[in-house]
Amino acid sequence: MTSYRGNPDAVRALVQDDRVHRDLYISQELFELEQEHFFANTWNYAGHESQIPKPGDYITNEIAGRPLIITRHTDGSVRVMMNRCAHKGSRLVSSPCGNTGKFFRCPYHAWTFKTDGSLLSIPLKNGYEGTQLHECESAKGLVTVKNVRSHRGFIFVKINDVGPGFEEYFGDSLSSIDNMADRSPEGELEIAGGCLRFIHQCNWKMFVENLNDTMHPMVAHESSAGTAKTMWADKPADEPKPMAIEQFVPFMSDYKFFEDMGVRTYDNGHSFTGVHFSIHSKYKAIPEYDDAMKAKYGEERTAQILGMARHNTVYYPNLTIKGAIQSIRVVKPIAADKCLVESWTFRLKGAPPELLQRTAMYNRLINSPFSVVGHDDLQAYRGIQAGLHASGNEWVSLHRNYDPAEKKGGEITTVGTNELPMRNQYRSWAKYMTETM
Repeated sequence: MTSYRGNPDAVRALVQDDRVHRDLYISQELFELEQEHFFANTWNYAGHESQIPKPGDYITNEIAGRPLIITRHTDGSVRVMMNRCAHKGSRLVSSPCGNTGKFFRCPYHAWTFKTDGSLLSIPLKNGYEGTQLHECESAKGLVTVKNVRSHRGFIFVKINDVGPGFEEYFGDSLSSIDNMADRSPEGELEIAGGCLRFIHQCNWKMFVENLNDTMHPMVAHESSAGTAKTMWADKPADEPKPMAIEQFVPFMSDYKFFEDMGVRTYDNGHSFTGVHFSIHSKYKAIPEYDDAMKAKYGEERTAQILGMARHNTVYYPNLTIKGAIQSIRVVKPIAADKCLVESWTFRLKGAPPELLQRTAMYNRLINSPFSVVGHDDLQAYRGIQAGLHASGNEWVSLHRNYDPAEKKGGEITTVGTNELPMRNQYRSWAKYMTETM
């Protein structure tokens, strides 16, 4: 059995031009190396600024296996720190969110730290006189993450100080976030309500690559979206569709629809489906919303913003957004065969409540643990995770529409059923996985 630790050549060999080795999905050793290298070397979504509006507000997260605190400092800036007391390593905060006031206080020995991570006070400080405390890391306060960027309220972090900067890493793929924020008559988004969390019994990569896989919907979702389509089949063409039917039925579009929809890829694993149109393109108009948008942007710009109905945009490796429906999903790896997917809904500031109602309905119907569509995918993931242990073929085919010219990278637009987004993801995976090995 091949050992991958300290062996970058063996890791690179797992990703070929048009296929990948099954170990990317089933090897626990590779999973552990991903936490140490790949996730630490890439820009990951950590949270949204609307979750920490006031000084002292914080949320917690874990990226690359590191526990993090994302907080609003007293000067209004966003700071990201390791959730580890500088003294003996205790976790500083255990709640997923809250307000700490002007400082964090360790629950073990009461060391306190300002919201920028600097050390504030130590009980019985004179006990350290004559020691080397002030010359070691503990006296410097909390370890802070230097690579932190916010784009339209979306907070990204990179743990390791290697690789490209924020703009270089994401490039023009950020246009999907821009479009999502521009859909607000005020140009701003805010998290609305709580989070739907869904455990998937599969490797995290299966979930991410499925987001731009347009060959599966009419097959995997035949029992769910197909049933909804059948129920509505005998209705007059001009009869208004209930919101659930409006959102369910497009998943049963034919191959030509998904082929013509188009897909665009960018360097570093990012991509989106819906270059020309998507399953979100024909939602009924909400006149009050249209009027608010035109008052803000004018008729021509409003048409441009609302005409961009991209389906899933993948910000590799851990974030996917649905700009046209104001919903995001975040994948959190747990083990080689398990991951957690979080689904969040956003409110468009200044938009009528019908927009949030539509978003919440979509999240419950499609992304929640109670979703019949979501369970279609979950069943497929479980089947892949189990099937990859079979003998006789250790490789996963990604040959569909392969073109050697795609290896040059850059922005590429192609047919929607091309497996280019998956190949693009794994080339990025191999690059950043081995950058610090």
